[in-house]
Amino acid sequence: MNKMRPPSLRLDSHLRQQLARRLAGMDRREEPQDELRRAAVALVLVGGEASESPDEASVILTRRALHLSRHSGQYALPGGRIDPGETAVQAALRELHEEVGLELDDQHVLGKLDDYVTRSGFHITAVVVWGGESASEDLKPNPDEVAAVHRVSLSQIARPDTRHLIEMEPGLQPVLSLAIVDTLVFAPTAAVMLQLARLAVDGEVERVHGFEEPRFAWS
Repeated sequence: MNKMRPPSLRLDSHLRQQLARRLAGMDRREEPQDELRRAAVALVLVGGEASESPDEASVILTRRALHLSRHSGQYALPGGRIDPGETAVQAALRELHEEVGLELDDQHVLGKLDDYVTRSGFHITAVVVWGGESASEDLKPNPDEVAAVHRVSLSQIARPDTRHLIEMEPGLQPVLSLAIVDTLVFAPTAAVMLQLARLAVDGEVERVHGFEEPRFAWS
């Protein structure tokens, strides 16, 4: 018997308003201020990648350039370190422009997801940004930082058969990965993508703290 799949979400004003309300009403888990390196990522909602579904709500995912010294070739959300004097929102929008050429402002920000503290010592704030269907045409990946840009539909991310959990040793949470873009994308990127998709598709909050990173990302 075929598994039930969540219906596709249209990238329209109804979704924008509904998701903004859900983010505002979410009991967001904000990690306390600490001495870790602060970073921000942008989860940008744009149109679908397939030509037959240009209005399907999707999120931008990048593949890091192969010549980078850290995490080269890995899949990630647009983002990076928060500079002195910046807020997480400002950093996410700046990195979005620097990496994929989208210049959006505070009016496009819908809210924030749970913070995620990584094993490698980063305190990440995830910012949800409304790009809109036309933003897909404005994507201009920066070759110094980005090897490729993908658009992954929220409905695909939310499907139960997309996510995979690997149990680690006792006392550790399972490692989360998502079967997307013809590969496996791991937490923390997978964790915040899943939280956004579950919130948008199902109206449910899936906490990012329940998912561990793979060991290759610990350093």
